[in-house]
Amino acid sequence: MAAVESTIVATAMPTIVGDLGGFRLFSWVFAAYLLAQAASTPVYGRLADLYGRKRVFFAGASLFLAGSAACGLAWGMVPLIVFRAIQGLGAGAIQPIAWTIVGDIYSPADRARMQGWLSGVFGVSAIAGPALGGFIVEHMHWSLVFWINLPVGVAAVAMLCLLLEERIEPARRRVDAVGAVLLMVGVGALLSALVQATQLAAATIAALASGGAFMLGLLALHEARVEQPILPFKIWRDPVIAIGNLGSLTIGVMMMCNSGYLPAYVQGAMGESPAVAGFVLGSSSVVWTIGTIWAGRMMIRSSYRSAGIAGSLVLLVGTAVLLTLEPQRGPLWAAAGAATLGLGMGSCNTTFIVAVQTGVAWGERGAATAANLFMRTIGQALGAALFGAVLTSGIARRVPEAGDAVNQLLQPAARASLGPALMDRLIDAFATTMHDAYFLVGALALLALVFTWCIPARLSPTRPAPGSAIARGAADD
Repeated sequence: MAAVESTIVATAMPTIVGDLGGFRLFSWVFAAYLLAQAASTPVYGRLADLYGRKRVFFAGASLFLAGSAACGLAWGMVPLIVFRAIQGLGAGAIQPIAWTIVGDIYSPADRARMQGWLSGVFGVSAIAGPALGGFIVEHMHWSLVFWINLPVGVAAVAMLCLLLEERIEPARRRVDAVGAVLLMVGVGALLSALVQATQLAAATIAALASGGAFMLGLLALHEARVEQPILPFKIWRDPVIAIGNLGSLTIGVMMMCNSGYLPAYVQGAMGESPAVAGFVLGSSSVVWTIGTIWAGRMMIRSSYRSAGIAGSLVLLVGTAVLLTLEPQRGPLWAAAGAATLGLGMGSCNTTFIVAVQTGVAWGERGAATAANLFMRTIGQALGAALFGAVLTSGIARRVPEAGDAVNQLLQPAARASLGPALMDRLIDAFATTMHDAYFLVGALALLALVFTWCIPARLSPTRPAPGSAIARGAADD
């Protein structure tokens, strides 16, 4: 459900913008969802440790499905953004709890392999998403890209209800409501300032940024005093967990340039259909799965560091391919670059999350997994803001009179209404600005390489760090 949602919406967004207008709010459709998801993910992860995986998943999935139904009824960009935020509040439970369940029911060595299979299922959905999104926007109404979540979500809830057995040990539990509120308000304020940095007054941005930082400072003080914190900072003392979380942040930023803006390049600069844009994005999802399985096998045979370094080097190759992308090279070249990035991101992502899950016990696995995905989601929100600002400001700087013509450029049926001279200038501005974005992706790939190089040598799912949850369990046995 999470995979289909992300890829199908990215493919359909150019059509949605062409119908509803509001290109200047393009990044907010992604950022509102990711912002709400990021703020709620640690809350759900901690609740899953306290009350069990099933009931927390059911609550989040219900909210996600309600938001999906409302998105399909949106009559403008502002209502769509609001409903996407509701979707995101529910989505904070879905993926982290799914990954946590896999971490619960498999041993460390099997976990690395099974995370690959889980990403395989994720990849199948991601393949279907772009193709289905392209088909829907060409032959039906874009509302269906949101409503398709409803039968998928109902099936997921029913299967977990029937097939997952879990026993929750009786214990005194207390939800850290104050910490949850501080976390959501602090993260929301900071990311709101970032996403709207080009549209808000400097005083407003400063107020949001300082207010968000103040709330997060209060959160750190509060969490140090409570018995069951919503965001247990102590797990960050483990260097592997800290590196894994920072690496996931980097991967999240890169993901948005690939999934959020490459389809717009294919439609806007190349003039291709939504279905072709879906094919380009789908190639990344297919190879992401291969990278995940490859990394799972490599980390068992060698180490986390080896798997992560290999994935980071592939990221650098993918960036090089996209830096040579020009509209005349066609969608196959774009698909090759997207696929290479997908291979590297899949490898690095699996390395980071398996390393994090191996270092904690059951009672902290939900919070640790959620923290890792929280950092990746924060990265996606940062990426939506960063690359959105690069794209909109770059086009505005190169074609000051563009205005709403960018909306027409993204619509195959409306492109003909643009004059040849303006269209050529817009295409050139689009292509040149995206090259600026890919230079940033290259810098992030180098940063991922640094993070993976810092993972302690020889650690793997079968050779945990001394003092980790797995090592302590082996010593007890």
